Amino acid sequence: MLAVESLTGLTTFVTAARSTTFTEAAETLGISRSAVGKAIARLESRLGVRLFHRTTRRIALTADGESYFATCSAALEEIASAEASLASRSSLPVGRLRIDMPTSFGRHVLLPILLRIGAAHPDLHYTLTFTDHLVDPVEEGIDLTIRFGALEHSASLVARKLGHQRLVLCASPSYLQTFGVPRTIDDLRTHRSIVGLRYGQTVPWRVGPENMKPGFVPRGTHHLSDGDGVIAAAVGGLGVCQMPISLVRPYLEAGSLQLVLEDCAQHYIEIHALWPRTRNLRPKVRYVVDELLRLSAAGVFD
Repeated sequence: MLAVESLTGLTTFVTAARSTTFTEAAETLGISRSAVGKAIARLESRLGVRLFHRTTRRIALTADGESYFATCSAALEEIASAEASLASRSSLPVGRLRIDMPTSFGRHVLLPILLRIGAAHPDLHYTLTFTDHLVDPVEEGIDLTIRFGALEHSASLVARKLGHQRLVLCASPSYLQTFGVPRTIDDLRTHRSIVGLRYGQTVPWRVGPENMKPGFVPRGTHHLSDGDGVIAAAVGGLGVCQMPISLVRPYLEAGSLQLVLEDCAQHYIEIHALWPRTRNLRPKVRYVVDELLRLSAAGVFD
């Protein structure tokens, strides 16, 4: 168990790591520069490593210092979050919330929702990341992640379904005028296509009757790992793409994209919220999940 002196030393270290000099850290903490220097020296002595490179003009973290700072700053944020939660005696979201979400869906659908929540709760601080590959929330230190598709069972995660979206095929009017409109699934084999990548592999399209096993692998004329990039390429006339309806709806309404093979696009992809399994779900996570579930019930994600 850490002694009070050790915890104070961690606070001094984190403050110094966020400063350019010990003098700046001392001013932030309201103590003397020598007190900061002595606290860091005691911490380095206890750990047996050097945490800072020191010059007469500035300080900089060593490699060991960078690693230790990442752990300590996260731990102190969690402590501050717990104290704020207890002090408020409410379920209002406070502290830092780390959320990872798919690139396009996150930016265009989830981000506006999260920004509204953040504006209403100024004590909630976000760290938001946008990735289209699967991440391990436990390993990556993520509080909440949103994902498309089927889930592999994990005893360390809790999952709640937020909704589902129809996957649609579309292309720009200019592309269809030049290359023709595909009338059958077989026609897709000769068309130019814009496909996503996952771990370097083409993401198959889901086409055909709803009860038909998906797995059509398009020609893959263009490969893009980012959903926004796929849509931009389709709008630019580079080929046919398949995306969740919510992401292309504005372009369909504007006329810059057109649906094709609508009778063959009867497959849906599920949207889930996942978070690490804990005995007590923290208020900040519970609040955001509850809000997403409320919006899900209203059909926002369908």
